[in-house]
Amino acid sequence: MENQNSGGLISERPVRKRIASRNYDENLMDNFIDEQLGGPVGKKIRTKKDLEKETEKEALIALSLGFPIDDLLEEEKKAGVVSELDGKEQNDYIVVRNHILVKWRENVHIWLNKGRIRETVSVEYEHLVAIAYDFLLSNGYINFGVSPSFVSNLPEEPREGSVIIVGAGLAGLAAARQLMSFGFKVSILEGRNRPGGRVYTEKMGWKGKFAAVDLGGSVITGIHANPLGVLARQLSIPLHKVRDKCPLYKPDGAPVDAVVDSRVELIFNKLLDKVTELRKIVSGLANDVSLGSVLEKLRRIYTVAKTKEEKQLLHWHFANLEYANAGCLSELSAAYWDQDDPYEMDGDHCFLAGGNWGMIRALCKGVPIFYGKTVETIKYGNEGVEVIAGDQLFQADMVLCTVPLGVLKRRLIRFEPELPEKKLEAIDRLGFGLLNKVAMVFPHVFWGEDLDTFGCLNNYSHRRGEYFLFYSYHTVSGGPVLIALVAGDAAQLFESTEPSTLVNRVMNILKGIYEPKGISVPDPIQSICTKWGSDPFSFGSYSHVRVQSSGSDYDILAENLGGRLFFAGEATIRQHPATMHGAYLSGLREASHIYRSMKARLNNPRKTVSKNVRPSNDVLEELFKNPDLAFGKFLFVFDPLTCDSKSLGLMRVTFGKSNNEFNTEEADNMPQHLLNPSLQLYTVVSREQARELQLVKEGNHCKLSDLLKGLGLKLVGANGLGVQGHSLSAKIVNARKGRKRSRSCTAKHKAGNSNNTGPGLTIKKSHNIEIERHMNGHTDEFDHSEGSKDDYTSAATPEVKQMSFHGNIELPDWASNITSVLWIPVRATCDELLKGAPAVEGLRTIALKLEFGVSQNQIFERTIAVHFTDPFSVSIRVTDKSTDKKLLLQVILQSQVQATLTIYDSWLDLQDDFAPTRNGDKKPISGFFPLVISPKSRAGILFSVCLASAPIEEET
Repeated sequence: MENQNSGGLISERPVRKRIASRNYDENLMDNFIDEQLGGPVGKKIRTKKDLEKETEKEALIALSLGFPIDDLLEEEKKAGVVSELDGKEQNDYIVVRNHILVKWRENVHIWLNKGRIRETVSVEYEHLVAIAYDFLLSNGYINFGVSPSFVSNLPEEPREGSVIIVGAGLAGLAAARQLMSFGFKVSILEGRNRPGGRVYTEKMGWKGKFAAVDLGGSVITGIHANPLGVLARQLSIPLHKVRDKCPLYKPDGAPVDAVVDSRVELIFNKLLDKVTELRKIVSGLANDVSLGSVLEKLRRIYTVAKTKEEKQLLHWHFANLEYANAGCLSELSAAYWDQDDPYEMDGDHCFLAGGNWGMIRALCKGVPIFYGKTVETIKYGNEGVEVIAGDQLFQADMVLCTVPLGVLKRRLIRFEPELPEKKLEAIDRLGFGLLNKVAMVFPHVFWGEDLDTFGCLNNYSHRRGEYFLFYSYHTVSGGPVLIALVAGDAAQLFESTEPSTLVNRVMNILKGIYEPKGISVPDPIQSICTKWGSDPFSFGSYSHVRVQSSGSDYDILAENLGGRLFFAGEATIRQHPATMHGAYLSGLREASHIYRSMKARLNNPRKTVSKNVRPSNDVLEELFKNPDLAFGKFLFVFDPLTCDSKSLGLMRVTFGKSNNEFNTEEADNMPQHLLNPSLQLYTVVSREQARELQLVKEGNHCKLSDLLKGLGLKLVGANGLGVQGHSLSAKIVNARKGRKRSRSCTAKHKAGNSNNTGPGLTIKKSHNIEIERHMNGHTDEFDHSEGSKDDYTSAATPEVKQMSFHGNIELPDWASNITSVLWIPVRATCDELLKGAPAVEGLRTIALKLEFGVSQNQIFERTIAVHFTDPFSVSIRVTDKSTDKKLLLQVILQSQVQATLTIYDSWLDLQDDFAPTRNGDKKPISGFFPLVISPKSRAGILFSVCLASAPIEEET
């Protein structure tokens, strides 16, 4: 038995229809296509009567997609698709628009271009074709979805701007794909370890017999004009109509009398009609009154549902209503609970064969999604947006927030600046309810192959939603699956009950229904109890209009802020809230809004704030004086407060004519300004990318090639770093200042004890130092920089000298995640300069820095960084890292100039106040120094660092 806590639910409207069906049907589409395909696809000679009939059918199809028959959408009016309203141009535009919609619906597998439309539209309407096509495309009415053929129509490179999307549910995925088709650079940050959000398909079963079970949103509510139906067609996924047959059973398992059932259902619908009449008569009276209280008063006034069975039946219908709204009737607004009814999708309710995972998986294809990124802060302003998830900062032009209403209600994301009061009030007013499920896989279908649903009444009104409805998934899941629904007050109680107890209750109901019929009810092979209210990424299932709320609150939630911060999701779409297709449509809507917003900024420079925010040259120069990692001409700086391999930093690479950095072919193909001396270019990299680049052994030109081609990074000047570079440099500067203050305070606190080196670390003795000397060549064991062809001619035999300074760092047993810094100063000079070599004067000190930590008294590498000044090329690596608390650090020094380098001495230093002591001079003494490195040699120095546990001193 399992307790499932991931995901959430999107509303599954009850099968019952409350409004009359419109006078159109999506089957018209199939009939119409059959008629059209009877002859050639090209232009046909049609009579006036044929054209009128065709136009009428196209208008009905457009109506099914939400377009008025003889008017424009408000969005079309705002877009100015016609120069004059209510004239001939508008009428012609509507006909052309409807025709384009039908052409798209003819074959949703193929990208509809203007050429296909021109085949069947007169040339005199060419301008209207262009206007209507552009409007429908940019607003997601055509060419949306997951058809593989669409890939060839996507831009090769992003050209519009960048967008961060928070949440990889249906809204986020729909928006991402649409924005990418518009040419935007898109990244999705998802807190879960999977996509789909509240749409979640779980594999259940055993021994190779598995079934796909939708624990989240599952039913496509109304297939006519539903965009999810388009996705199903594109993926060739069969749809299964939820059959109308739904027998009901009494609490004791006996079937409900069909006559009584029909009579109570009629009473239920008449009560809802009376609520509608009442709010029309007494305008505004029901604004602060719940639907539940009004229904109860009407029941008493009309004295209906008098018997026990009738009351139980009526409460079953009330439970079904609570299921549709994910809210208790006592919370639903009597005035506006059904405000979305006029926009309901018509047609059958359907399941997707194999569950909704196939649809989610297709939507994810090709979309950059970063999982496990729980967003904590969203900053938005004139210069762009910043999104913080853990210790990572993401930046873009715009951000789309698609998190569930339950997350917004809990204020789990900090917005800077804070959301407007109007939006916060709308978030608080709207309701966000709960629906839970018990999903069970059985050895076989014992409830009947002809059933998709059946229901059960309850003895108690406050538990009327407890397992009131069962869905059978055996026709689409690949196995004998039953799902019991829990709605209303019962869904709240469900959250705090043990899963074993919940499953036992379900089994008792099933046995009470089927065993009197002589049908044995087997134990389930597997069961899962959802608890969406406890899910930290949703805190509920879907939205509803609560008392004192209205449909306007959905509109307020959807409003963007400053053209930078946008919102999508089922709780932002007034016409289709609490539905899967509503979430998807809201993503398409916001993609359109983001597209228009970016166009407005580009077309109106006055409204476009310059994004030339960059780190100052002084800041960059100061940062790269102390790089955290360096090799060749590549320098890196990172935030010292985090060692996550994904954390970002800055890289600088220096180009110069005299450095022989690149081969002849590369130099010929490189722009001249890149070959000027001391040109410095930058890029943003992660620690992981920096280390990957360090492992490239063929020299600077190969490292550069890997940087540009392998890692896909671009080098820019300081001005090109923009907002992201400015933010990163400021963050690193502040972190370094904080670390210096922390170390200064530590030094003051530990004054008088030079051996106390920081948090929990003390020095007992000095360290083992080895010098490995390479003369007249090099070995393959070490990396080396690319030089002239004559620099290295033969392999060398290393000469190794060991300096016997043994010791260790003592570490308390309680230490955990302690970080310390090991400094390795090396004093050296250059002499014997060769002819034509650049002058190198004075004594140089190279500071090599190894940052490391311990976790549960085991060493782990945190950062390897190098700070050096010419004339050395320095590389550094951990050559051995074992669980016996030994760390072997290898430092390789090589001449960067045509001169002999002399190393006078080298020593270890822990933090600010420690150097290994010998004879009181704080420096190692060895006859091996000075170490001379000729232009054709290198030196390898190995430092062995040992950590040991120190006894814990008890307090007295």
